[in-house]
Formats: sequence, structure tokens, C-alpha cells
Amino acid sequence: MAGEKKVKILLADDEPTILQFLDLGLTGEGYEVRLAANGTEALREAEQFRPHIVILDIMMPEMNGFDVCRRLKEHGGNVAIIMLSAKDAVEDRVTGLTLGADDYLVKPFSFEELLARIQARLRNQFPNLLGGVEIGPFRIDERRGEMLYRSEALSLSPTEYGLLKFLVLNHGIVLSKTKILDSVWGYQFGGEENIVEVYIRSLREKLGDKEHRLIRTLRGAGYRMDLP
Repeated sequence: MAGEKKVKILLADDEPTILQFLDLGLTGEGYEVRLAANGTEALREAEQFRPHIVILDIMMPEMNGFDVCRRLKEHGGNVAIIMLSAKDAVEDRVTGLTLGADDYLVKPFSFEELLARIQARLRNQFPNLLGGVEIGPFRIDERRGEMLYRSEALSLSPTEYGLLKFLVLNHGIVLSKTKILDSVWGYQFGGEENIVEVYIRSLREKLGDKEHRLIRTLRGAGYRMDLP
């Protein structure tokens, strides 16, 4: 697995066969894994282990996954939660996501799909653990604070780097100016929304995106990064 520091994953499920299967598979992929057989144990392990990712079953004894998810998010910290459920009910997915879950998988699922979801969470929340993240023509090197486009290093200010990284990691998603300001400039930013336009214009120039095919403007909605 790429990266110098091991990614820590906590598995919480009351089915021993699932725990054993995922433990074996994820350990083989190079992850550091801890197990919990119920909700109470999951909270205790999370406090001691400080995982980057928690794979959390909903139906568990002592404390269900929804309550564990809520408690983990209330305590703060940058932890990604992927919820597992035997139910495909929309209300379960909505409840989990509303409580702060970052992703949702319905049982039965393929191990390859779980790996893909884990990698997606790492790219979005812990890119520094991956060393370099390649997405389309971009490579993000979080350790060096460097962005490469078509193998060429871009000369970016810290704000330009943060904005471009946010656009690339969320490619294909329409991002409003408010969302961009909150995520890149921070909730305390007191300036005008037009600052986003200024930085988008600068990024387009540096990327040679004269026709706006890479960073698209969607009038009344925001911007979307479209990768080839």
C-alpha cells in the first residue's frame, strides 16, 4: 500500500465471519486493523486506537451503529465512517448520512467495492497518508504541498493549491461558491464570494483551460471539475 504511515481501520460488526473475512483481507492490503464485536466495544477501541476509518455495522448489540456514529462524530476528530447494513431502506441511508456517516454499503457487498470506498475516503480526508494521489491528469503530493498537471508541477499560491485540490478531489460534483468558501477559505471568512471567481480565473490560466472544459461554470449553481 502506498504511503509511509499505515492507515488504521476499525471494524465493528457482530458477525464473526464478516470480521474474520475483512480483517484478513484488509490486513493483507497493508492496513492496520482492530476489531469490535458490539457498539460499546467499538467506542472503546476507537478511543484507544484512533482509527482513520471506521467500518460500522448498524445492527449490533449493546449499542447500534447509528448511536456509535453519532458519538464518534460528536467527539470530533477527522474520522471517516463507512456504514454497513443488511437493509437497503432509503431511510436507513438517510439516517446514517445525517448522523455524519461518510459512506454507506449494503450487505452483501464485494471486497473490491469496499476497498474502492476506503480509497475514496482516504483521497478526500487523508490524502497525506497516501503520499501521492493520482486523479486523472493530476497528482497531489500532500507532503510537499505540490500539484502536478500532466506530469508538470504547477506554480500555485497556498490558496490556489487548496482550491485546486478541493476541485480535483470532488471532481464531477457541482460546488457552490458558498461550499468552496467554507471548505477552502474557512467558515470565518468575511470577504466577498467574488473572490472565488478571481481564483478560478487564475487556475484556468495556469491550467491552459481557456475554453473552460476542465473547470466548468454552471450559472446559478457554481463550478464543476470535469476530468478527461
